[in-house]
Amino acid sequence: MLKNQPWQQRIGNQREWIWRGWQIRYTYIRSINQYHQFRPPLILLHGFGASIEHWRNNIPVLRQNYTVYALDLLGFGASRKADTNYTINLWVEQIRDFWQILINEPVILVGNSIGSLVCLTAAATYPNMVKGLVMLSLPDVSLRQEMLPKVIRPLVTTVENLVASPLLIKNLLKIVRRPGVIRNWAKVAYGDKTAINKELVTILSAPAYDEGSEATFYALFQGARKSQFAPAVKDMLPQLDIPILLIWGLKDRMIPPNLAGMFAKLNPRVELVELAGVGHCPHDECPQKFNQLLLDWLERTVISKKDEG
Repeated sequence: MLKNQPWQQRIGNQREWIWRGWQIRYTYIRSINQYHQFRPPLILLHGFGASIEHWRNNIPVLRQNYTVYALDLLGFGASRKADTNYTINLWVEQIRDFWQILINEPVILVGNSIGSLVCLTAAATYPNMVKGLVMLSLPDVSLRQEMLPKVIRPLVTTVENLVASPLLIKNLLKIVRRPGVIRNWAKVAYGDKTAINKELVTILSAPAYDEGSEATFYALFQGARKSQFAPAVKDMLPQLDIPILLIWGLKDRMIPPNLAGMFAKLNPRVELVELAGVGHCPHDECPQKFNQLLLDWLERTVISKKDEG
């Protein structure tokens, strides 16, 4: 039923917000259940290279019981392709300011991939704004070198240095944003290849043609290589005293699934769910399973009688 509707109708009311002089796109859709108006809102954050549209199969279901917000992080989706110093903390400040201005009550943060790292960092930095945390395929930039075999680490560094010039990155973007290349990338990221369709390819490729995308791509590439790009998961996760749901597809080829068990041991409040046959984007590969999993977890661990009014 949902898939018969254009994605524009599925992601809610798209709006613009100006943050630090940059245009940010977000979407907002109020819960249709008036008896759940006191439940904490959800904020959904996409992964690297994705956007609000990546939640198109989740928002219509989640809004049955929750007010839902979703944002395009600066540099992605329809938000401004800014030429700036990108870090996880920059996006955390974006989310924090958005929350403070437009919501200002405890929320549930839900993130996929790099979006989950933004959620974790926000929860650790501003605990008063977060009532629950949901992370799908959580990356840890501090472990990037450790996850590579020692013998190839120098080779990887050399290759990165070779492609670190603005001109090469600009030309690389012209290649990787092609629909055929995007489709092949999705085949690596997705365990379920049937989830890769024309709609998904269009959603993933379109923002790379926006004004400023070349400079942004270069800035993102440079930022992600620096140690200051993101705090370490092991330093943040043990600090949290809120319900945490960690979801990982066992066919994730972007971030090793063996990290899931290691991260779950860092905090007793983490509930780990591993999904067989699923890759890097559980919410989009198996939306029905993910939606029900999230809703059940929220009912069991986060929602209180006070939230029901």
